[in-house]
Amino acid sequence: MTATSTPPLPYPALLAILVVLLAPFLIYFSTAQSIVSVWNQSETFAHGYIILPISLWLIWKRKAVIQRMTPQPYWPGLLALAACGFGWLLAELGDVQVVRQYMFVAMIPAIVIVVLGWQIAWALAFPLFFLLLAVPFGEIFIAPLIDFTADFTVIALQFTGIPVLRDGSSFSIPSGNWSVVEACSGVRYLISSITLGCLYAYLTYHSTWRRVWFILASIIVPIIANGLRAYMIVMLGHLSGMKLAVGVDHLIYGWIFFGIVMFFMFWLGSFWRDDQDTADDIPAALTSHSPASTSRLASASLVAISCLALWPAYAAYVSQLNLNQTAIHIDDLSVSWKESSPLTTWRPSFLPGSAVLDKSYLDGTQTVGVLINYYRNQNRDSAVISTLNEMVQDHDRNWLRTHSETRTVNLDGQSLTVRETYIKGSTESLLVWDWYWIDGQFTANKYVGKVLQTKAKFFLQGDDAASILIYAPYAEKPDEARKAMQQFMQAHLSSITKTLQANKK
Repeated sequence: MTATSTPPLPYPALLAILVVLLAPFLIYFSTAQSIVSVWNQSETFAHGYIILPISLWLIWKRKAVIQRMTPQPYWPGLLALAACGFGWLLAELGDVQVVRQYMFVAMIPAIVIVVLGWQIAWALAFPLFFLLLAVPFGEIFIAPLIDFTADFTVIALQFTGIPVLRDGSSFSIPSGNWSVVEACSGVRYLISSITLGCLYAYLTYHSTWRRVWFILASIIVPIIANGLRAYMIVMLGHLSGMKLAVGVDHLIYGWIFFGIVMFFMFWLGSFWRDDQDTADDIPAALTSHSPASTSRLASASLVAISCLALWPAYAAYVSQLNLNQTAIHIDDLSVSWKESSPLTTWRPSFLPGSAVLDKSYLDGTQTVGVLINYYRNQNRDSAVISTLNEMVQDHDRNWLRTHSETRTVNLDGQSLTVRETYIKGSTESLLVWDWYWIDGQFTANKYVGKVLQTKAKFFLQGDDAASILIYAPYAEKPDEARKAMQQFMQAHLSSITKTLQANKK
């Protein structure tokens, strides 16, 4: 049995609903702007522009359902809205852009719950969930996707009978050299597949399990397909004497291959489509109440807007209290080794800090480079942890990051965890140790670092932090560089710690 339509809402009530739905875009304008900025800058996330129109279209398709339901403010929904606001606050203090963006978008369904009620929110669950796909998220998967693609390609080549010499994400075969970089990771294919897969599953299936299985397929298939694509590209280059698929044409081949794979995935998925949809059958209990009065809807909208405005105001207050204008002196670092000329022309591509120590030191035959970037009053253009901070930029023709892993260094019974990175140039090789000093603690983990940064700012202890890099050259074996860096750190870790602590607020 289906319910009849409810009386239309008066215009003042509709206006109140419209205002509260637009409020997040005004109150959190900088966050909304950051999402659009990523869409503009990265082709990987350019699909974000179509997410909101698609969501609005999906909501319009449910118009007949919504018209038969009664808007009723649901006050417990304020807990969800407050949780989104508090999550945004923590992400703002820790400068975690992707979390900030997710919390902003999640506020929209939370507002629908508060103002229109959980029944209407549930009826619009997928269109509201689909909005989350507008958040430019996925860069975290680039490194593991690069490793998987390199593993898959090397194994496939060896299975084909082609000898392979591998060094990290780079490898050589008799016909030439190849490297799996960010553009080859397949993250664009994966994000596109997930977006299309979610939409296709919603429109094609009505069984929850069929939707879940198809979405899982839209995650797994492009990962495997990208491995096949990389293998195909290398084989084209190999069999053509390195004349085909060695330039921009291999990207074209990749998208054609991806399009074919997606076509077959959707074609196979059509065999299990559901033709009967009972989603429009609404129990009469959900339409038995009278629509909420205009005053109740206006009150709910006002309370929701107040909840939205609380967190940016508090974030501005906390940030003002954390400002530190005192001078920074990291050149005071006491080093027993002799200062020498620069070891190399390589430098990481990091956001500028408030102060920098960039020197090389010599002790007998051991040479080490030290780069300390000290950050204070951090922002998006000057942050100790940022996706823009790279050891080697993706399109750098002079240097290549071949491998990176976590290593624990023992220094007189004290353990120091660092990220160990292999850097290769045309004539030299470098080994780099890097880690962070945040809230008075050392860590090599970016996520732990963000937590420490958030904690320090939340408790008004400032945001002073530093990235520390120690590097050394090696000829054949990286143990040569490790030995030099370990001896340097053995002698100077305490001095580095004291210098950093002396500058902290």
